[in-house]
Amino acid sequence: MPYQIYVIELSKRVFTENAKFRNANPQFNGVLQCLYVGMTSKTPKERFTQHKTGFRNKKGHKLSSNIVEKYGMYLRPSLYNHIAPVKTRAEALKMEEALALDLRRQRYAVWFN
Repeated sequence: MPYQIYVIELSKRVFTENAKFRNANPQFNGVLQCLYVGMTSKTPKERFTQHKTGFRNKKGHKLSSNIVEKYGMYLRPSLYNHIAPVKTRAEALKMEEALALDLRRQRYAVWFN
């Protein structure tokens, strides 16, 4: 099952209201957007819907990010469409982190798990 990386734009309120988010992004100067980078075996659109609805799996585990549930606005395909799906979860996690850190270097404020 292939995994895809995706990026969600967050409301800038996340930076003022969430200390963990703010502390993770000392490089942020307020010019660019706040983003969430994730990976999924679903389509990015399906995954975004799961985040926004506070989706839980059959065992009752919450699969949505509180940050996206509260602050997520929309997908940013221009930031992830160039990344080909990968075969394993481990590869996807590596790519998720690499993209998140790259976006931080570009002065976006980024959250990833």
